[in-house]
Amino acid sequence: MEHSPPPRAVSVVLNVTEDGRIIIPAQALAELGVNAGASVSASVVEGEVVVDTLAAVIRRAQAAVRRHVPEGVSLVDELIAERRAEAARE
Repeated sequence: MEHSPPPRAVSVVLNVTEDGRIIIPAQALAELGVNAGASVSASVVEGEVVVDTLAAVIRRAQAAVRRHVPEGVSLVDELIAERRAEAARE
C-alpha cells in the first residue's frame, strides 16, 4: 500500500488593522505563489477563512462543471448553436 506524504501546511498569525483589513505575511503569500499586487479569492466556509489563488478557484470551478458535462461535450458549441437557431427563428 502506497502512502502519500501529508500536505504541506504553513501556519501564520494574521493581524487585523483598525480599519478591518487583514495582513497576510509574505511567508504565506510565497506558499501560495502570490506576488505583491496580485489578486486572491477569500471565502468564509463554515466559520473559517479560506484564501485561494484565482487559478485554484478556476480549477475547482472547472472540475465542478466537468462532473455535470459529459466528456467531449462543448458547452460553448452548444450555446453558439442555440443562439444561431434562435436568430434563424426571428
